Amino acid sequence: MDINLFKFCSSLKALGYLMILMVAAIIVVSYYAVVVVTWGPKLLVGGLDSVLSFAIIVVFHILLILLTWCYFMVVFRDPGSVPENWRPVSEEYNLEEGPMTSSDCVVPETLNSTWSSSDGQERRPAVGYCIQCQNGKPPRCHHCSVCQRCVLKMDHHCVWVVNCVGAYNYKFFLLFLLYTFLETTLDTLALLPSFINFFGEAKNHSASPGNLSIIFLAFDFVP
Repeated sequence: MDINLFKFCSSLKALGYLMILMVAAIIVVSYYAVVVVTWGPKLLVGGLDSVLSFAIIVVFHILLILLTWCYFMVVFRDPGSVPENWRPVSEEYNLEEGPMTSSDCVVPETLNSTWSSSDGQERRPAVGYCIQCQNGKPPRCHHCSVCQRCVLKMDHHCVWVVNCVGAYNYKFFLLFLLYTFLETTLDTLALLPSFINFFGEAKNHSASPGNLSIIFLAFDFVP
């Protein structure tokens, strides 16, 4: 009996669901620290402080919406799967056009197609065969031991999104990283004055211990 030890890697999905909850918790703590505790009350002060607070809160919400949208697109969007009994039918491959259709799937006995490279030499397309899936593999396609399937243009399996990063969600993954960097940078600048005053307020007991703890945690969560 053949035993596929890589199937045990699928248990990492459970860890990924915990990571999603952790991302949600970080967002909630950051929102509470920046909007509710730090800058939200300053909207009622008036003057320059109100204008600055309004600008920070607006930018914060815009980045948060973009970040969350890209994150859920990476989580729920299929990175790209290989159709059953897939085999190449032409010498041209373009995985960016969209999902493959049944017309792209044939099962020839041999794969004799070649193409001419930039140096004038004919080379065979990088077509492989996946033993686990018992199916052909297009170029730059890899088998994910966690998802138990082949993924088109697979980059890696990310436990933070419980999904692979591949052909159809790679753009959203990069945008998620960009918006996360901008959001955490804004959080750092917005919470830096409160963090500087953290120890003084804690020493003098001039602020709520709960709010001080939230600000401290939110500032530490920022990479």
